[in-house]
Amino acid sequence: MLAIISAMPDEINAIVQSLAEVTTRTLGHRQYHAGNFADAPVVVVFSGWGKVAAAATTTQLIAAYDVTDIVFTGVAGAVQHGLAIGDIVVGTELIQHDLDASPIYPRYEVPLLGKALLATDPGLRARLRSAAAEFLRQDLSLAVPQSSRDWFRIASPQIVEGVIASGDQFIDSLEEIAALRQRLPNIACVEMEGAAVAQVCDEYAMPFAIVRTISDAADENAPHDFPRFSREISGQYSLGILARFVGVD
Repeated sequence: MLAIISAMPDEINAIVQSLAEVTTRTLGHRQYHAGNFADAPVVVVFSGWGKVAAAATTTQLIAAYDVTDIVFTGVAGAVQHGLAIGDIVVGTELIQHDLDASPIYPRYEVPLLGKALLATDPGLRARLRSAAAEFLRQDLSLAVPQSSRDWFRIASPQIVEGVIASGDQFIDSLEEIAALRQRLPNIACVEMEGAAVAQVCDEYAMPFAIVRTISDAADENAPHDFPRFSREISGQYSLGILARFVGVD
């Protein structure tokens, strides 16, 4: 069974509305929705916000359901130069930008795991990139109204693969972005949950992949852009990408 985790309630609502034969369980203040996404059995859950919430949700998901793969969707702030609102990042590796157990362990290294970068599953990652490309090519113009695309200046969105950084902090200043680029020059975008989900999946040997839609430039405009982007864009992006991912036309 494929497990779909999202950090955005609007995305969860869009996906759940597309499920057939849905059953819902509440465990630890989370609602887990099991059903059929076309012909594919899936379980869908909102991660909660922040690393602790996301890790708790993922651990409960693995314990309660017979899942074989986990895909995480959501939004992120751009860090890499050249990324714009509406672009898509498929994560190659994840890192916790606020983790520092030095001098006992090197900065960013997860204690007892012996690594800072947590890799995603290559097969799932390739499928996600292909699904995202098909969505942009075939579905975007129908899924997202022209008025919304014009408002966010989404014209020719791109897909990149790159490192995603996570931390318990909503980044909303150019100074913070500059500091992140200096400390971690290879990261593509920043969000608040992905690396925690990746760590749980690593410890449980669970194949994992992540796709993030760029919702803002992680600057002073981020708090204003974010709510509207969540309402008008992110749910349609995730639903369309996941439909392609499971082979729905």
